[in-house]
Amino acid sequence: MTQDRQTLEITLLDRKYMVACPPEEQEQLLQAARYLNRKMLDIRRGGKVLSLERVAIMAALNITHEMMQQGSRAEQSNEVHTEQLSRMSDQLDDALLDLKQVIQSHPLPSDPD
Repeated sequence: MTQDRQTLEITLLDRKYMVACPPEEQEQLLQAARYLNRKMLDIRRGGKVLSLERVAIMAALNITHEMMQQGSRAEQSNEVHTEQLSRMSDQLDDALLDLKQVIQSHPLPSDPD
């Protein structure tokens, strides 16, 4: 990653902010800013007049909660996949053992040279 940083303008709740970031991260930062802006707009539209600080805190809390839920789902999915792989490995071991026993009980005829 390069140490060069470039200034990028993002907009949150109709306010402009200048943020420095490496050039290769600009697109991701813009996507993150758009996502955050949508979340903040949703909260502001939710009813009560909220200060910018409160809207930002609520958006941060909601996004953090989403991330934690996704992490939990990913962990559960990994556990399921690990169990499936373990069962498949056991089945392969059993099949190889059966094959070995068949080969040992029915040796191939020797090749007359």
